[in-house]
Amino acid sequence: MTRPTRESRLLRDTRIRLLAWSGGSTLVVLIALGVALHIAVATSLANETVARLHERAAIMQSVVERTPFANPPGLPPGEAVTTVPSDVGFVLGGTTYGTAAVILRTDAGPNILGSRPEALQSVGLPDRAGYEAALAGETTIRDVEANGIPGRILSVPLDIRGETVVVQVFADRLAEEQTLATLRVVLALGGLVVLVAALAVGWIYAGRALVPIRHSLARQREFAADASHELRTPLAIVRSGVEELRQAAAGSAAPPPPALDDIDAGVTRLTSLVDDLLFLARADSGALALERSDIDLGEVTTDALAELAGMAEAAGVRLSLAAEPMPITGDARRLAQLVTILVDNAIRHGGPGGSVEVTVRGDDAHAELAVADDGRGIPPAELAQVFDRFWRARNAPSGGTGLGLAIATWIVEGHGGTIEAANRPEGGARFGATFPRRRDG
Repeated sequence: MTRPTRESRLLRDTRIRLLAWSGGSTLVVLIALGVALHIAVATSLANETVARLHERAAIMQSVVERTPFANPPGLPPGEAVTTVPSDVGFVLGGTTYGTAAVILRTDAGPNILGSRPEALQSVGLPDRAGYEAALAGETTIRDVEANGIPGRILSVPLDIRGETVVVQVFADRLAEEQTLATLRVVLALGGLVVLVAALAVGWIYAGRALVPIRHSLARQREFAADASHELRTPLAIVRSGVEELRQAAAGSAAPPPPALDDIDAGVTRLTSLVDDLLFLARADSGALALERSDIDLGEVTTDALAELAGMAEAAGVRLSLAAEPMPITGDARRLAQLVTILVDNAIRHGGPGGSVEVTVRGDDAHAELAVADDGRGIPPAELAQVFDRFWRARNAPSGGTGLGLAIATWIVEGHGGTIEAANRPEGGARFGATFPRRRDG
C-alpha cells in the first residue's frame, strides 16, 4: 500500500478543515433557524391557548354578571351551568374546545360546589396558587400538569356587584405539545438531510477550490527538483576548481589563498542544501520509496555512529551508544541517514565539551532510537516547530539548513513510526523515534 505523500496529506487536511468550517457554519445556521422557528411556533401556540383561556373567562364573567349564580338564559349553544342554591358552580364544555372553567366564591374558599366537582378536580381545578394570587388582585397564567395532562390555568379576580369571585379556566396543552414534538422531529430530520447535503456539496467544491493550490504545489515541487539538478553541475565545477587551486598551491612556494577555505565551506553547505531540497522534492512527489528488508536497528545505529566518530571528535563532543538488538523491517540506508541527521544535530547543539547519548531500546511491540545532548535545549515555545521545513531555533548554531529534521520526519513516518522532540530536565534536548517491531515467525 502506497503511503500518502506530504503534499497529498496537506491537501487532504486542508480539504477536511474547509469541510469542517463549512459544515460547522451550516450546523450553526440550522440550529439558529430551528431554535427561532421552534420559539415562534411555541409562542404562537401558547398565544392561541391563552386566547382560548381569556375567551372562556369572558364567557364565565358574562354568566356571573347576568345572574346571581343561577342558570342564566341565553348562554352560548352547548354551555351548561350546574349550580346549587346561593353558591357558584362550574361550567364544562362549550364552544371553547379543550377548556374547563370554575367560579369560586372567596368567602367559601376555593371549593368546587356543584353536582360534578370531580370532573374539575381531574384537571387540577381549583388551583390553589392561582386562587391565592387572585385574592391579591393578580391575574395569573400557570403551566400545570394534572393526572398526566399538560395544561395551562388562567385565574382572574372579578368584582361582581360588590362581591369578589375568582374565575379559573383550564386549557389542555396536549395538541400544543404534540405539534411541538412533531416540529422538533421534522427540524431534526430536515436539518440532518440539509447538513449531509451541505457536506457533500462542500466536499466537492473544496476539492475544486484546491485544484489551483495542487497545481501550484506541483509547480513548486518541479521547480525545486529542477533547480537542484541544475545547481549540482555548477557546484561540482566550483568544487573541482577549488581542488585544482589547492593542488596548484601545493606545488608552489606560495601558500593557498585563505579564500579557498571559505569557498570550499560554502560549496559544501550549498551542496548539502541542494541534496536536501532534491530529497524532499522527490519525497513530496512520491518518487522516493523505501527499500524494506529485515534489519536490526541497533546494528544500523552502531554502523552509522562509527562514521560520525570523527565529526564528534573534531567538535570536542563525547559520543556514547547503548544499543540493544531491535529487529525491525525497514530501509537500512534511510535509517542510517536518520541517525546521521539526529546525531549531527545533537553535536552542533551540544557544543565543545558536551556529550551526545544515543540509545536503542524497546519492547515486544516497539523499538526506539533516542538521541540526547546536554546543550541549551529548545525554547519551549518553539518545540512544536522543530520539524517544520527551513525552521531554525533562535539559539541554533550556524551551518544548518533547516531541512534535516523534516527529512528525519519523512523517514520515520515512512517506516510507520513517530518522532518527537523534548527538553531534558537536566538540560539539553532529546529526540526520540519509535518504530513498530518486526514480528518473527
